[in-house]
Amino acid sequence: MRRWNGWGDQSKEFPLNEHMKKFLSDHAGPGSPPRDAGLEEILAAVPPGRLPGHPLITDDPEARLRHARGQSLPDWVALRSGRIGSFPDGVAFPQSSAEVRELVDFAVRNNIVVIPYGGGTSVVGHINATGVRPSLTVDMGRMNRLLDLDPESHLATFQAGVRGPDLEARLREHGYTLGHYPQSFEYSTLGGWVASRSSGQQSLGYGRIEQLFAGGRLETPRGSLKLPAFPASAAGPDLRELVLGSEGRFGILTEVAVRVRLLPEAEEFSAIFFPDFTSGIGAVRELARRRLPLVMLRLSTAVETATTLAMSGKQKLIGWLDKYLSLRGIKRQKCLMIYGAAGSRSEVAFAGSELGRIVRRHGGVAVGRAFGREWHKNRFKTPYLRNTLWEAGYAVDTLETAVPWSRVENLEADLTRNLGLGLRQAGEKVHVFSHLSHVYKDGCSIYTTFVFRLADSPEETLARWRSLKKTASETILAHGGTISHQHGVGVDHKEYLPAEKGPLGMDLLRGAGLVLDPAGVMNEGKLY
Repeated sequence: MRRWNGWGDQSKEFPLNEHMKKFLSDHAGPGSPPRDAGLEEILAAVPPGRLPGHPLITDDPEARLRHARGQSLPDWVALRSGRIGSFPDGVAFPQSSAEVRELVDFAVRNNIVVIPYGGGTSVVGHINATGVRPSLTVDMGRMNRLLDLDPESHLATFQAGVRGPDLEARLREHGYTLGHYPQSFEYSTLGGWVASRSSGQQSLGYGRIEQLFAGGRLETPRGSLKLPAFPASAAGPDLRELVLGSEGRFGILTEVAVRVRLLPEAEEFSAIFFPDFTSGIGAVRELARRRLPLVMLRLSTAVETATTLAMSGKQKLIGWLDKYLSLRGIKRQKCLMIYGAAGSRSEVAFAGSELGRIVRRHGGVAVGRAFGREWHKNRFKTPYLRNTLWEAGYAVDTLETAVPWSRVENLEADLTRNLGLGLRQAGEKVHVFSHLSHVYKDGCSIYTTFVFRLADSPEETLARWRSLKKTASETILAHGGTISHQHGVGVDHKEYLPAEKGPLGMDLLRGAGLVLDPAGVMNEGKLY
């Protein structure tokens, strides 16, 4: 059973070891477990739905609660405290494009806001009801079939509600993979990936979702928009770009065609340590410009490296590692890089050899595959740590951006400093750490995590988060970074979008909305 007020399967845990508890207390202060509201307590407060009757729609209180919020920190505060605010007035579970069409038409006739719902993993408020007008959440989870697989063209067409594990399982039955693995992979959906311009952990080799998205079908209030899957086209602006990142504002994706590839013969994940962040950046930047069969380069700052090692709980092993690295000239400022390679066995071997030559030139020391295998094994377990930290009295959130290489170090340093001092007036410490998660020839993304103690009241915890989020967003804009590299806009980033798009760009977005959704029923209050 999936948790209703946290992340993932309620039978799965990510316990804190004693060393990690001390580490958190030292860096963020001692935590105090909060008093969380119970499920029955919240269900009793769910108001009656406001929708006319429809055979595809339920107004069941628990269904509405489970679709009321996503996975952002404000969502967690709302769910854990029982102060949800607004609930969707009904939830539908369509099984076909025709049923989605019927629901959208019903919403237009009755002036009902439609909220598309994939896996509920949004961390920026994509799926929250505003409460002003009646709202209908359309859960796409039953639309999960593989509709077509073209082996000659390496194109696969799925219903848009298919979740990551199911998508990969169906492709692997035929010897293919999409290779798109966001951290939310277990629950997020193909349609959600497209609608939020998602980036998977192995995007260096497989590409971001915009490179994988070949075409599809969008059900808009004005009708069905079909996007043919061409290899390339010069027939005017590419309408797929209008759908990518549209966050449900123009319609609901019901079918998605993606570019797939044959399963690699070999795949390998290994670790390198660098003496400092600058050395690591130099190596990663050079590797990003090479045509090696690498699928991932992930470089942690010294603080994230120390945090990762503390979380492992393997202190004896870490002690031996520190001694070995010290002998090789890598000490307190050490930074961990995990890399992945995939392809034929000879290609993977060649990638490892060439990478080794490059990282040695930048002072890097290889430590074998153990760290890489451990990361790969636990890569979808890390979000479960949020449950554990909350119950120990800590709030944790992440944010991300992307900038050209020339701005990376200064932006990372300012983010760490400004967030670290962000609650100084309240007498609170904030533990901040980052890594470069996706790299390109001209720049990279910076993914930052921050941890702070829960306050005595939900309102104060939320106020502290808002202050930190504002500080981080303004720091990103000051350095010319994008307000989101992979999480999307939703509610949390909406006020910062005009700084990136400009007045004319925002008018273009609103104009597209007026054409496709003249009554304004699609996911009101998100994106713009």
